[in-house]
Amino acid sequence: MTERHLDKTPTILRKIVDRKWEEIDERKPKVSLADLKAMAGDQPAARGFANALRSRIEQQTPAVIAEIKKASPSKGILRDPFEPAVIAESYENGGAACLSVLTDHDFFQGHEDYLVAARNACSLPVIRKDFMVAPYQVYESRAIGADCILLIAACLTKDQMQELEGIAHEIGLDVLVEVHDGEELDDALTLTTPLVGINNRNLHTFEVSLDTTFDLHERISEDRLTITESGIMTRSDVEAMTGRGIFGFLVGESFMRAPEPGEKLRELFY
Repeated sequence: MTERHLDKTPTILRKIVDRKWEEIDERKPKVSLADLKAMAGDQPAARGFANALRSRIEQQTPAVIAEIKKASPSKGILRDPFEPAVIAESYENGGAACLSVLTDHDFFQGHEDYLVAARNACSLPVIRKDFMVAPYQVYESRAIGADCILLIAACLTKDQMQELEGIAHEIGLDVLVEVHDGEELDDALTLTTPLVGINNRNLHTFEVSLDTTFDLHERISEDRLTITESGIMTRSDVEAMTGRGIFGFLVGESFMRAPEPGEKLRELFY
């Protein structure tokens, strides 16, 4: 099979990826790769992100990855004041299975400190939501206490994804691979991770269609866990998914806009 070309990658994603390489170059003189590897090795055992999802999905109960996100490039500020520790606690009380914390500085106004604060405030496993392009970031994720990383197929080749997944698993991190279409899914299914996220947002038009999850889920074997991402706004959206056998969810924006994110989670899912 020929390598999937990334020249069709949406402009915003290309811009973010270029910035990631600059960030890595800026960070390396301050914290070397060797230092990060040592810090990653000193971390206690990860909390088991995939297992937390699997235990609920196998019971056919919604497994919600609740997102902590201050802003987005398209919507601007989503939550102000923004207190990651308070939000994490609220999500845990609301029944979340896991947390997702944005750590991208320039485009999502995130920070690594937000992940640390959120994780310290609860007992849930946490995914670092960022744009992984190099091994340096994988070790950095473990060093700051993440339990899982995100690999976005739209900005990585199959070989890059396989390399980053190999490092992640070697150091005890779970991996969630995110896809937007069938071509990306083909590459994602060459990975060993059971976690496959299907993003319902078209990266070119920004339109959201839950049919993306319905269509691609058909091609994912039962030993893997489908996580639907973007566009889950109402109880009927949730029921449309569970009715098709999809019990993994990643939700952020609708929670971030609610006064009590955990209460909103409970209302939507339980």
